[in-house]
Amino acid sequence: MTQVQKPKMVEVYLVLIIFLAIMSLSVAVFHLPIQLALLASWFLIIGLGLKLKHTYKELQDSILTGIYNGLEATLVLFTVGALIGTWIAGGVVPSLIYYGLQILHPSIFLLAAMIICSITSLATGTSFGTVGTAGIAMMGIGASFGIPLPLVAGAVISGAYFGDKLSPLSDTTVMTASLSKVDVIEHVKGMLVVSIPTYIITAFLFTIAGFFYVNGQADLSQAENVATALDDTFNIHWYTLIPAVIVIALLTMKKPAIPTIAFGAFLGIVWAALFQDMVVVEAIRTAYTGFKIDSGIEFLDTLLNAGGIEAMLGVIALIILALGLGGLLDRVGVLRAFSNLFNKWAKNSNGRLTVSTVLASFFGNLFGSAAYVSLITGTKITEDMYDDRNIDRRVLSRNTEGGGTVTAPMVPWSDAGVYMSTVLGVSTLSYLPFMWLNFVGIIITIIYGYMGWFFWKTDEKKSSIEKQSTSF
Repeated sequence: MTQVQKPKMVEVYLVLIIFLAIMSLSVAVFHLPIQLALLASWFLIIGLGLKLKHTYKELQDSILTGIYNGLEATLVLFTVGALIGTWIAGGVVPSLIYYGLQILHPSIFLLAAMIICSITSLATGTSFGTVGTAGIAMMGIGASFGIPLPLVAGAVISGAYFGDKLSPLSDTTVMTASLSKVDVIEHVKGMLVVSIPTYIITAFLFTIAGFFYVNGQADLSQAENVATALDDTFNIHWYTLIPAVIVIALLTMKKPAIPTIAFGAFLGIVWAALFQDMVVVEAIRTAYTGFKIDSGIEFLDTLLNAGGIEAMLGVIALIILALGLGGLLDRVGVLRAFSNLFNKWAKNSNGRLTVSTVLASFFGNLFGSAAYVSLITGTKITEDMYDDRNIDRRVLSRNTEGGGTVTAPMVPWSDAGVYMSTVLGVSTLSYLPFMWLNFVGIIITIIYGYMGWFFWKTDEKKSSIEKQSTSF
């Protein structure tokens, strides 16, 4: 039997450079679908695997294993796509935008958008679902106020990922805790020491930005025109918000996400038929094809002509391809090669260990194109270093979230990057500079590492985390 070889670092570097070249040229130069670039990357890694004496059957099985481990995300996206389409048709999203225009003032809008999205995400446990519902409403309100959409998207994403990272209902939170072998509640408590100061700083930044734009660029007449157009086009009333209340309540009660979101989509169909005078068949069709409208206001039409399973198919394909790539990277030994490299560099330095975990997690998004892959790379590449130094696994799980979950929407070809740009209508590179919560969180995480703050040892009592958390 042929002995399987380990990849040399020069081979690893060469493959990753070629991968980045493929992705960059596809996205920035030739404007090809990212999915094609990922598919081509499969064969790049397969080529390396064959050179290292892996059989094609082994490599194909690794693709299937990688896809299987993250397949739940694709099922969620099917239901989220249907939810967005039917909630627009049923007047749920238009009502959220309408009432938001009545209540929110431009000067506090960015702060309010972040808070609303963080509460929604914390209660539901899904950043994707939050952006697809409350996030869309915030984009509509922000556009009406004349606030640049990339800035609004930054506030929406900041709030969505704050809640997602801390919610015990979040799949990424549960997955990080599981991979790190930490109780999920202890994992959440361990992240509070980073998340609370990060949230306060980000809230201050968006407050300042809000006052800047209300003084210079806010157009309240446009907001009034949008509110009038919504009121003329949809039946706006308090009861059109009932589906949103029901879905958030069910998710808060820890009901399964997929059937709950699907039920929310069904309620959207019922509301479209009962309260928006839509033919039942057409209401059902919006679950797949999305909602279509011609209100006469261009950006409002762009915002509301959205949703449907059809709109999610590209993202779902990307996730499948990304998960398969992650499985290949694991099989051929690329992850182990990075583990050995980081282990040498981070020796005897908590700061370097923190940076290593953040980078290892980010590499999962950069090269694996999916948040699930980033959580695997972050934990598996650096976990032994934490154990060797007697550092509590809560620090590992916190640092993995700090470099994995929150960096996913920063990569244009990642699952989150494609989803956010598709749903919010703003390119990844446009909203990237305004993801302030994500950037501040990374900075604080690294500062804690180099300062040795909240680096608990395994022999410390678990109660110490509660005592230290109160300092914030």
